[in-house]
Formats: sequence, C-alpha cells, structure tokens
Amino acid sequence: MTQQLEIEFKNMLTQAEFTHLCICFKITDQHFHAQTNHYFDTQNFDLKKLQSGLRIREVQNRFECTLKEPATGIGLIETTDILSKSHVQSILDGHSVFHANEVSKRLQSLKIDPNDLRILGTLLTERAEIEYEGGLLVFDHSHYADTDDYELEYEVSNEKAGKAIFESFLTQYSIPRRPADKKVARFMSAVNKK
Repeated sequence: MTQQLEIEFKNMLTQAEFTHLCICFKITDQHFHAQTNHYFDTQNFDLKKLQSGLRIREVQNRFECTLKEPATGIGLIETTDILSKSHVQSILDGHSVFHANEVSKRLQSLKIDPNDLRILGTLLTERAEIEYEGGLLVFDHSHYADTDDYELEYEVSNEKAGKAIFESFLTQYSIPRRPADKKVARFMSAVNKK
C-alpha cells in the first residue's frame, strides 16, 4: 500500500494542440503506453457525493487499485494497493467481492461497504510522460463511450510554483485555459448522454 498527495494541473486540448505539443517535445508513438481504468462506485454514487473516486488501473500486467479523496487544502490523497490479475478479472466478471486491503479500510472509514461497489465502466488512455521544470508533464489521449479526448496534466510537489509554470506553459504554446474534469466525471457524462 502506498499513500501520497497528488497535486496536478489539468487542461483539455484539441487534437491539433495535442499533436503540435507532441511534435514540439519529440514525443512519438513509442513514448506512449496504454493504461486501462475500470471505475467503481455504489448504486447511489456515494463516492461521487464525497468528491472521491475509485479505480483499478491496468498497465503492462500491473494492477493498481486507487482511491482518490480530497486532501485538506490542495490536491488529492491517493491510497493504492497492488492486486493480482486473477483477482481483478474475478471482480470485473462479477465473481468476486471487491477487496484491496488499505483501500477497503479507507472505504469503510468513509462508511462505504466494499460489497456495495459496482463497476461503472472502462476508459482506455494512451499516455506519455516527460520531466518538465521540476514536475511531470503528462500527455493523455483517452477513449471511452464513443468519445476521444486529449488532456495535458502537470504533476508537481509545490502547488504555487507548479501553477505558475503550468500557466506560463499554456501561454507559451497559445493554448486557451480549458479546465478538465476528472476522467471518471468525463466518462460518466459521456455514458449518460448515450
């Protein structure tokens, strides 16, 4: 189990902006890796009501279960457990109760019974990451519910400095500020429109 504070700035991009940035930073198809996010909540969307999110992420045969909760002040607290492929497959097939040691403890502290969780759906992201000005610049192309979107994230450890760098970056590359909802929120919005 790991627990960490996540501070990130996000902006939606057009496909043309995304392609332009990839050219500027010499990011090719070989730099991208696929990750699959399976999102969960209760029938009554209790996690959403708490401004929290739960996912199982698959990246190159590694399976991470992550609960994101609002942190005091800025950012999100992420609690992550590593799961086995067979356990994840059993959960996705509906044959196994959701269980991840530390994440389940956090869920119970939020008064959410892990047995009440259900899968909302799956989102596939092609991701490339590069170091930039003391942080991590993340290029995401996501596919879900007949939708493609493009997003830029900047992950930092210092909120004030990171915000200034990110805003300067957007200005430098003539990218309008387009706030980005969490991926799970964009996913649910697209599903609800279908």
